[in-house]
Amino acid sequence: MGALIFDFDGVIADSEAIANTVLAETVSDLGHATTLDQALTRYSGKRWTDVMTEIEAAIGRPLPADFSSALKRATLDRFRTDLKEVGGASDFILQFAHIPRCIASSSSMDRLQLCLSVLGLEAEFDGRVFSADMVARGKPHPDIFLLAAAKLGAKPGECLVIEDSAGGIRAAVAAGMTAIGLCAASHIRDGHHATLRSAGAVHLANSWREVEHIARQFFQMSR
Repeated sequence: MGALIFDFDGVIADSEAIANTVLAETVSDLGHATTLDQALTRYSGKRWTDVMTEIEAAIGRPLPADFSSALKRATLDRFRTDLKEVGGASDFILQFAHIPRCIASSSSMDRLQLCLSVLGLEAEFDGRVFSADMVARGKPHPDIFLLAAAKLGAKPGECLVIEDSAGGIRAAVAAGMTAIGLCAASHIRDGHHATLRSAGAVHLANSWREVEHIARQFFQMSR
């Protein structure tokens, strides 16, 4: 039957724009005016240590010792009030409930659990949420996807991955899986389709309805 492996931020949860808005506000408060689009351009998809180095260069001084923890608290607080799903995500999840599925995300487990609770999707992924904290190497390495497939009892070649980032697409390709590049969340900007295609996405989708069509073909299902 195969398996569905979902990235989370920007795929199920429309969280990337919120997180980067909080980051932009925080950097602005440190004296370097930053917009959401600038935060997305400068910091998205980079390792956190590199992001902090760039921010320090921009503000001209070391970051406060509690910068990361304070930013995380502020981001989770904003999720509690503002987080919504990427339109159509829960409908898709319910339609494909008979296919083994899981989340494989670079986010921390506490962030994932909070966001699933806010979206009311905890039961849909009970015991099948995998964080990069669980593996030696994060995306773009394949480790998290290979762990997910093993936990679901699926062969990599039978897995369909839905991702929104180039690093996630590269990780899926490295794991030997078929990757859909989803460009449906509010953080998506011009040129993202080409970025995901060049990273190795076999399919591109602008909505969960388009993902449904691709998934039905992949699993050879009829409506």
